[in-house]
Amino acid sequence: MSKTLNRLALMTMLAGVVALSITTVDARPGGSKSSGSRGSQTNVAPPKTNTAPGTAQPMNRTINQGAPSAAAAAPAGAAAGAAAQAARPSMARNLMMGLGAGLLGAGLFGLLSGAGFFSGLASLAGIFGFLLQLALIGGVIFLVMRFLRSRREAAMATPAGGMQRDAQPAQNPMQRQTLGGMMGGAATQAQPALQPLNLTGEDFGAFEKLLGNVQGAYSSEDVAALRALLTPEMASYFEGDLSDNEAKGVVNRIANVKLLQGDLSEAWREAEGEFATVAMRYSISDALLDRKTGRTVEGNLTEVAEVTEIWTFVRAPGEGTADWKLSAIQQVA
Repeated sequence: MSKTLNRLALMTMLAGVVALSITTVDARPGGSKSSGSRGSQTNVAPPKTNTAPGTAQPMNRTINQGAPSAAAAAPAGAAAGAAAQAARPSMARNLMMGLGAGLLGAGLFGLLSGAGFFSGLASLAGIFGFLLQLALIGGVIFLVMRFLRSRREAAMATPAGGMQRDAQPAQNPMQRQTLGGMMGGAATQAQPALQPLNLTGEDFGAFEKLLGNVQGAYSSEDVAALRALLTPEMASYFEGDLSDNEAKGVVNRIANVKLLQGDLSEAWREAEGEFATVAMRYSISDALLDRKTGRTVEGNLTEVAEVTEIWTFVRAPGEGTADWKLSAIQQVA
């Protein structure tokens, strides 16, 4: 009887562990993470909109790693000054060690010759020569230290005001457009962009179409279709998520995707391409199924939920509405 109870307890524990591991699996494209790149704006939160009034979460996965560390961004002059300051004690220590070694060598030579440890310094000429050498060495040390100090002070005196002024954003605010009609968002004031990009109703229609096509390709695990709809970076993330699902023996099925509301957060042009960041609230039925049995292990394909995300699209300069690709998905805090 006790063995049976122990076996049942063990099976219950294992079932709980399996259930916990399954419920922590992130479903739908992007895995409920913030992934991708927004060009030069990757590490800048997109402006809030009526559709997504919360703050967009920073990227969990991105090839743009942001600003360099404080050590890497330190001015070259300051780094050189620090190096010189660190080198001065070392140089002085080496000179003193050399002087001590010379005295020790002279004393040992005197002992070996039978004349005594300081016999080489007995004569007045020897003492005078020794003092002259000390003066010369001291003068060299003084000149070297003075040179290094002047170099450091010159580097520290270099003004940094020009870099700070250049870092200020442009003060030309761009009026945010709305997706209008079926996308239903309201216009609000946008933050300054690099170069404003005007969009048309065809662009907004392309964004809605991409929403459905990306969800469908992900649900059917159509890697070729995903690569045609996504940037290479986003395609690599989606393919990795699909591989994780396969390793866990589950498949993510999606249905009932419909855009409910959306508006444009910002649109701009830069050397890397043309970008449009759009807040979208859409309905979706989402579930993880067992690959072998088809049994639902998470979610529900018969229940419809609402999701609000911020999607960024990109195209090369001069391309048309059919060339937009998904560049990033951000969750809203």
